[in-house]
Amino acid sequence: MSEQKQVLGVYGAAPSHCVGDGFPVRTLFPSHGVTDLSPFLLLDYAGPARFEPSNKPRGVEEHPHRGFETVTICYQGSVDHRDSGGNSGTVSPGDVQWMTAASGVVHEEKHGKDFTAKGGDFEMVQLWVNLPAAYKMSKPRYQGILSANIPRVNLGTGAYARVIAGELNGVKGPSKTFTPVNVFDVRLEAGSTGKLSLPVGHNSVIVLLRGEVVVNGNSTLKGTAQVAPLSTSGEAVVLEAKEQSLVLVLSGEPINEPVASYGPFVMNTEAELRQAAEDYRAGKMGHV
Repeated sequence: MSEQKQVLGVYGAAPSHCVGDGFPVRTLFPSHGVTDLSPFLLLDYAGPARFEPSNKPRGVEEHPHRGFETVTICYQGSVDHRDSGGNSGTVSPGDVQWMTAASGVVHEEKHGKDFTAKGGDFEMVQLWVNLPAAYKMSKPRYQGILSANIPRVNLGTGAYARVIAGELNGVKGPSKTFTPVNVFDVRLEAGSTGKLSLPVGHNSVIVLLRGEVVVNGNSTLKGTAQVAPLSTSGEAVVLEAKEQSLVLVLSGEPINEPVASYGPFVMNTEAELRQAAEDYRAGKMGHV
């Protein structure tokens, strides 16, 4: 039996706030002292929220990013994306958008056209992943990953994981990453137990979006928007679902470099942040 990872605490999300007029979000980290999860910078949980039909798409107008990646996982609803690199597409339930801003991207995120017209339940996650200094000014990259291309791994009766990035039980996810990162979308039926292994040395975290799970026999996450960082030592993680649960499991090799951040820019120095702002104002990141 491999050594279990230890749960370092269970934390709730920050109070809800709205990003634009279409994304009511709760920030799971950084929040309540949960800050050092390199290479992961931020995790926002949008929804679940109900939107009525509308003639005008809700969302966020064009805005810039530099120095990191955004990962959007869709559970309910849809988002239309356009960016200054000429990329566009709709992120629908089960799909993932992995956007590497790197040297600079300007993009727009709005509710999908069909979702806007019909209304309904909206639920998504957006994760920010840092880039090493060597790649912060590399060429931007866009990965639109369809649900059908995300493999599943059985974790036990009534429990499975969709491998979005990294590797689980020899199954590799479709996302291309710059450093070792695992992103697993885990679904558990009530009464099921899911077992998985995460690398020693990785920063790891269990994120309960909704439901109730016991982690490694002694720490309970219940309700919505709960987060449990894990020890870097050990490998084994056991999730026991007391009710139907939706869980995000993250692990990544730490990037041991300085972090300087301001709004939509994440660099290594204050001077680089100032340069990012100047480049954006000068139109060097383009426009949608």
